[in-house]
Amino acid sequence: MTLDFFMPMNPPTITHQEKAVHVVRGKPVFYEPAELREARSKLLAHLGQHRPERPLEGAVELLTLWYFPLTGQHKNGEPKITKPDTDNLQKLLKDCMTELGFWTDDAQVFNEKCVKFWGDTPGIFIFAGEYEGTERI
Repeated sequence: MTLDFFMPMNPPTITHQEKAVHVVRGKPVFYEPAELREARSKLLAHLGQHRPERPLEGAVELLTLWYFPLTGQHKNGEPKITKPDTDNLQKLLKDCMTELGFWTDDAQVFNEKCVKFWGDTPGIFIFAGEYEGTERI
């Protein structure tokens, strides 16, 4: 089974790494600040529209193309080489995909490519597929 879809949106720029901590009775307690909760909710709402009937099984390949709104002198399709980092973008996205049942565990993703661009149509393109013996991405 394969899934591919585009979610038109301004991609969140806050990442999973931006959890906050406060101390309760001398012990650290981690929590998601409001902006991170909003980003998670936004991703869950968009991804929920593409939730598969069953989770992907076995080894999974994942391709994500992040298109951020054009700003300044940037051109459509130009690589985005500023924050957020691709690995941090992927963590929140994959956590949301796991929560929605795209797969059982994001550890199933064995082959992954993440690219970020400036784009005149902001959003996230996702391809996720069960490995069939030949890598596709």
